[in-house]
Amino acid sequence: MKLATLRNEGRHGRLALVSRDLRRAVWATPIAATLLDAVERWKEVEAPLAARYAELEAGTAKGAFEFDPRQAMAPLPCAPQFLDGSTFANHGGLIEKAFDLGITNEYEKYPLVYQGASDDFIGACDDVALPSESDNLDFEGEIAVIVDEVPMGTPEQQAGGHVKLLMLVNDVSLRALTAREMKTGFGWLQAKPSTSFSPVAVTPDELGAAWIGGRVQLPLRVFRNNEWFGHPDGREMTFSFPRLIEHCAYSRRLRAGTILGSGTVSNQARSAGSACIAERRAIEMLDEGAAKTPFLKFGERVRIEMLDDQGRSIFGAIDQRYVASNSGVSGR
Repeated sequence: MKLATLRNEGRHGRLALVSRDLRRAVWATPIAATLLDAVERWKEVEAPLAARYAELEAGTAKGAFEFDPRQAMAPLPCAPQFLDGSTFANHGGLIEKAFDLGITNEYEKYPLVYQGASDDFIGACDDVALPSESDNLDFEGEIAVIVDEVPMGTPEQQAGGHVKLLMLVNDVSLRALTAREMKTGFGWLQAKPSTSFSPVAVTPDELGAAWIGGRVQLPLRVFRNNEWFGHPDGREMTFSFPRLIEHCAYSRRLRAGTILGSGTVSNQARSAGSACIAERRAIEMLDEGAAKTPFLKFGERVRIEMLDDQGRSIFGAIDQRYVASNSGVSGR
């Protein structure tokens, strides 16, 4: 299934099912009013939602309408919790080698996770409104999962069953602030503005054979101003999503609707490019002695998408412009 949250007068939007080709949609009500409602009652609503989705695919769903990703909020406009990892050791290692952060992490041994703000997520086509270009504006292409209720102490072998939906992520970052906040030991706040997500969230079966071992084994296609920036593959994820869930649930339960992010998708091969500016600058420093790629300026666009093996968009595209927060121009 593919699910989207479309705008209405409320903060949580209205849940819709979206066709596999992302062209048609139908309301999920009265089965579930919102995506959080659906995830909290997944055992109850999964079968009725799947039946409605089958009708949509067959062209028999009553009340079907054209799907417009510009009307989509984040699939979960706000969530009980957002836990963002750094599960690609290649990315963490490059950043650590290139920049003096004053810390050392064992990327190969333990998942690195921070608790991000989850009260105000951004839709895939919304403008990213930020205070100042001097904060060194960046994007981070990631993959995320949404889980149902995960009991404390859930082992990796059982954790995969709690993954109900997957999304793409633009983890917006202000690089001029990240190092300072990391050194405090308290974690990120100012350096991590509101995060944006793909227009639709999909059940794991929509990925077919690409969902293997708790990893999405497909390239993440990243573009800056319509120019290729990278296509790193999710298969090089050091820690799988089940391992990440186990790590996060070690000492607490995870409430239904918790989002867990993979961190920046990153591959060892330089030819794969990068999913964020900071990593490309790190590579430039290591390979050429100096960072050359500039951070974003207001007015620039970022596009993040994933295609299946037949070239079809799976999640729809994150396609958004970075703007000044005082400009009065925003898609939100």
